[in-house]
Amino acid sequence: MGRAEERRARQKSARRAKRAAKTGGIRRFFTWKWVLGYVLGLGALLVGAFFVLYLLVEVPPANAAAKAEANIYKYSDGTIMAKTGDVNRESVPLSKIPKKVQHTFVAAENKDFYGDSGVSFTGTARGLINTALGRGKQGGSTITQQYVKNYYLSQEQTVSRKLKELVISLKVDQQKSKDYILAGYINTSYYGRGAYGVQAAARAYYDKDVEDLSVEQGAYLASVLQAPSQYDWAAAGPNGKRLVKARWNYVLDNMVEKDWLSKSEREGMKFPVPIEPRPIPGLDGQAGYFIEAAKKELFKAGVDENEFEAGGWTVTLNIDKKKQKALEKAVRTELTSKLDPKKRKVDKEAQVGAVSVDPKSGGIVAMYGGAGATEHYFNNATRSDYQPASTFKPLILASALENGSSTQDGSPITASTIYDGTSRRPVKGSLTGFAPPNEDNKSYGPISVQKAMNNSVNSVFAQMAVDVGLDKVKNTAIDLGMNKDAGGFDVRPAMSLGVMGASPKEMAGVYATLDNHGKKVTPAIVKSAEKGDERPQLPDPTNGQAISRGAADSVTSVLTGVVDDGTGQAVRQQGQAVAGKTGTSDDNKSAWFSGYTPDLVTSVGMFGEGEKGKQVSLKGTAGGGRVNGGDFPARIWAAYTQSALSGEKASKFDLDTDMGAAVKPPSSPSTSATSESPSSSPSSSPSNSESPSSSPSSSPSSSASSSASSSASPSGDADSPSPPDPSSSASGDDEGGGVLRRQQQ
Repeated sequence: MGRAEERRARQKSARRAKRAAKTGGIRRFFTWKWVLGYVLGLGALLVGAFFVLYLLVEVPPANAAAKAEANIYKYSDGTIMAKTGDVNRESVPLSKIPKKVQHTFVAAENKDFYGDSGVSFTGTARGLINTALGRGKQGGSTITQQYVKNYYLSQEQTVSRKLKELVISLKVDQQKSKDYILAGYINTSYYGRGAYGVQAAARAYYDKDVEDLSVEQGAYLASVLQAPSQYDWAAAGPNGKRLVKARWNYVLDNMVEKDWLSKSEREGMKFPVPIEPRPIPGLDGQAGYFIEAAKKELFKAGVDENEFEAGGWTVTLNIDKKKQKALEKAVRTELTSKLDPKKRKVDKEAQVGAVSVDPKSGGIVAMYGGAGATEHYFNNATRSDYQPASTFKPLILASALENGSSTQDGSPITASTIYDGTSRRPVKGSLTGFAPPNEDNKSYGPISVQKAMNNSVNSVFAQMAVDVGLDKVKNTAIDLGMNKDAGGFDVRPAMSLGVMGASPKEMAGVYATLDNHGKKVTPAIVKSAEKGDERPQLPDPTNGQAISRGAADSVTSVLTGVVDDGTGQAVRQQGQAVAGKTGTSDDNKSAWFSGYTPDLVTSVGMFGEGEKGKQVSLKGTAGGGRVNGGDFPARIWAAYTQSALSGEKASKFDLDTDMGAAVKPPSSPSTSATSESPSSSPSSSPSNSESPSSSPSSSPSSSASSSASSSASPSGDADSPSPPDPSSSASGDDEGGGVLRRQQQ
């Protein structure tokens, strides 16, 4: 080595020593070689630990959960209401399942199933990390892992259970054939509708044996496994239907990719819509409705369906035994005992749904869903396919008060504001022509908002909705608890007639929010749920201010007038403050009474349901005529409320308002007071009704012009089941009106 090279070497060593002195000796332990050594050592340690775990963990016998434990449901006082534990499952050999149907499950969950080792290390690692960090449940498991979890292990989400799942899956894959594993997976999985295993699912969704399933039907059942409640076609909303169709297409496309299905076969396939759900034996009576409603709430709150259906849960409901018995008795004495389905077809078509809510807690204390879950599958208390009709009118007034709205001539809208109650009066200020008839085409002339609410005058509230602004009315309705995506909830004048869909549960929540001084109430049937140490966090049923107290209390005050002097007189109770509103939909397909005392809110809906769920008229029920909201629904409400509150002291509303039923409107408003207001004077130009559902009858009993001079006070015709004059008919929202002397609340 030359002198120059020696000098450079000494300089390099000096620089290295200088850097080491600056950084300290600790860097000597973290060179890349040391780091590599640490990683390799840790890897070897993990491999060794896994090897030991592999030797220690044996494949266990099938667990008890494979047969499912019972779930216990209790009333609010802790007494047992029902137990569910008889599993709807029938295992079938793989030979009975068509080969292409088998392939649908593989294509849906694990298309490389036939060639894998039984586990997905990446999916398991992701699941372990997320479980350890408390991030919830994650997918990524193979068919073998899902079968092992269902058949050998529990549904608990812990790191130890996932490690066991990994080891047992490797061993099962080595010890059992792929066909054995696939059969076990298909026969142990939960498909919704109470069905465990593909045979039960085939019967529940298509009413056939599994061996008769088509590829399209098999692909649907394979798809629904991902989210049974959300993907059940009968219960799914628009988004759920879109998602399950997308997954169905994904399954079939994967089958083409794996050469299990030809492209020509795939192109000719259409989505196989399942049959409507049928009753599940053992869930008869109202208990069946309670259980299904409770499960939906729990699943929405994040409880895993498969984990819940495996059993072991105790669910306490808000249902009060005394109030529930009172509600069932009221329906029986006031309606069903009067029906004779053998004599009258309409009596067979009459359905009732009711929900009663504690406005302070938001708990559903009583619910009536129909004749029984095994006799009438759909819960009338939660169905939202019928119009709430005039029970929507208070929401228009609430929006007017909340937004400080005025008539088109600038007069503030209050209980005393005067409108023109002429039947078929075209609304002013709307780009869409609309001229709704009042009940029996009756005209009231100049009339106060209070009187219009008392007698459910369609022409007044159609104009008021336009004065407030249709968008504002809808927004207020949504804030109060109505479903923004409800069918028919379009921003148009006909909205004022309550033409959107709504359920008794939904309307009970809206009226409970009014009763609760504007604080939002979302009715809840589940009080608590637990499984071992697991207690899911349930949403607070009363949360946030929907509208101001002043607006809510003012509407309540006005609604006491409906009970005192209007269509709701059937519910009056001596000394007890009551507020409420009747509703009767187009063609008498539904009739409602939604009302409340300071301590109890109840919405009763009556629906005409023909064959295959077709909406039909209630006219003639129990041998009477038209069924108004002030008839059977109000009578059921009154009988129930009186019994439910028996033994309790009569209560008064604590209202922060200076308007409402207590404000006496002008007895004879002058013509000049209303003639100049666009919102209270009929247009001279004709305007057709907006839609068939709200169009006026082609043969009214009297013209708007001949009725315009009618008194502001309604006639003495009470809202009763007696049929109206055959020559007098009107579409749109119908309400009977009658005046009795107002009693002091």
